[in-house]
Amino acid sequence: MRIAIINKQKCNPISCGNFLCMRVCPVNRTGKECITQERDKPAIDEMLCNGCGICQNRCPFQAIQIINLPEKLKEEPVQRFGKNNFELFRLPIPKEKTVVGLLGRNGIGKSTALEILSGNLIPNLGDYSEEGNKEKVIKHFSKTAMHEYFKKLYNGKLKVSYKPQRIELLPKLYKGKVKDLLEKIDERKQSNKLVKELQLDHLMDRHLSKLSGGEMQKVAIIAAMVKKADFYFFDEPASFLDVTSRIKVAKLIRELSKDSAVMVVEHDLATLDYISDEIQILYGKQAGYGVVSQSKGVRRGINEYLDGFLPDDNVRFRDYGIVFAKAPEGKTTEPAILFEFPELEKKFKGFELKTNKGNVHKAEVMAVMGANGLGKTTFLKLLAGLEKPTTGKIDKIKISYKEQYPEIVKGTVREWLEKSKDYKTGWYKQNILEKLGLLKVIDSEISSLSGGELQKVYIAVCLGNEAELYALDEPSAFIDVEDRLKVAEVIKEFILKKEKAAIVVDHDVQFTEYIADSMLVFEGVPSVNGEVYGPCTKREGMNRVLKMLDITYRKDKDTNRPRINKGDSQLDKEQRSKGEYYYS
Repeated sequence: MRIAIINKQKCNPISCGNFLCMRVCPVNRTGKECITQERDKPAIDEMLCNGCGICQNRCPFQAIQIINLPEKLKEEPVQRFGKNNFELFRLPIPKEKTVVGLLGRNGIGKSTALEILSGNLIPNLGDYSEEGNKEKVIKHFSKTAMHEYFKKLYNGKLKVSYKPQRIELLPKLYKGKVKDLLEKIDERKQSNKLVKELQLDHLMDRHLSKLSGGEMQKVAIIAAMVKKADFYFFDEPASFLDVTSRIKVAKLIRELSKDSAVMVVEHDLATLDYISDEIQILYGKQAGYGVVSQSKGVRRGINEYLDGFLPDDNVRFRDYGIVFAKAPEGKTTEPAILFEFPELEKKFKGFELKTNKGNVHKAEVMAVMGANGLGKTTFLKLLAGLEKPTTGKIDKIKISYKEQYPEIVKGTVREWLEKSKDYKTGWYKQNILEKLGLLKVIDSEISSLSGGELQKVYIAVCLGNEAELYALDEPSAFIDVEDRLKVAEVIKEFILKKEKAAIVVDHDVQFTEYIADSMLVFEGVPSVNGEVYGPCTKREGMNRVLKMLDITYRKDKDTNRPRINKGDSQLDKEQRSKGEYYYS
């Protein structure tokens, strides 16, 4: 059983020499019509296709995927988006009074599943020649746990509330103050309580467009929670949030599950581990097909995902395991100073930031951590010259800056990357574009990319600029588990190879621990004042951050991944007594 995928955006049958795929197909050459021309694009008959992969390998635009499905996957898909398009097999199952965590790569069908479960998309059950039919869907699931769900959904007896991934789009959808938005949609009369819990009181009169990433995320989460619903869905609620806020949000989401079904997509494994009652894994081929696994216990499910093998499904969906190897130790010798920043002060209305002076060395990655609203992004903008300090003067140095919110711009990925000085070099292609998986979307429009793909393009553009210092604001946001480690490796290798320096702001503890040589810790009162501790060693910085956030971490005994200790547990008490909040 196989499926054939053609990316119509990438496909350019005239430029490849007039439908090269049709001419090289061995089935076509026997006189049969496996690959044919439909209007101005090729189409592949999956019943005639023998899976040889010649058309896929010869296509100069990498527009074709021939995918051999797992042998045991003999059922029809729940949804298929047209001939030679993405297929989704099975659906995750919402459960009353339960938080179901969804874990899987970007482009594997999580958003499609949500569209179906929310009623925005009526699945066609694999028959893309007709639109989905509600009665057919109810009948299709008649002998499954989803029968009652769809029956209630289509009869208007089930309401869904959804927190989207792309929170930066909210100011475009609603132009106004935070309090006006929440008052308008507060069906459960819970907004005041949630605002206080997430410490947003002082921001109620602020316009959405003036919020930081973490503040915007909190508003989006509250907006989803205050609606009356039977099923709540949260798409990456941890993005842009500091560790303490992630725990608070996790607790609030768990409270929702006392009366409702909750589903959460999250790439931060520590948060997903803490928040979920069960795990369902989505595996398959990005932009090709996705399959939803059976439900599993949280620890077991996450560890099986990392291993790449699902024993209950008897499927190996990845030929390697994701290993959380011990992070590299900080440098023992101090290399030459590349850049020195002075004591700085920046005053806004209602907020003030003060920083220490510090040095950034050649081949060094300095990580920045701390609670939201303490000025981390402002600090990067001061260094990049996008903000002027109230006090202090920064020496001129070439800085390449990756902003916190990647914006959608016109043009293709290739057109945008071509502006980079290093774009045509083999090293850039192999060590950045290939490792970040951008070659497969090189001719795609920027507007068509997922949040994770867009983030990786911005990282590649940042590293492709000629500079001495590279400043990256939350590079792990929207990126899935597998790619987060690749992103960390790409940045680390680039800085070492080029003998440049980087300052990286991020909230993912595993990502930060891996990438950092030294640290800056931001402290103070969120949205009131921020001050900086450091530069300091990674060990000192990680412990200071977690102590300030009042959280201890441990390592999973099988995978070495970080896990948040439950408050007042034996491990939590032991680590606190030793002053080792992370390195136990």
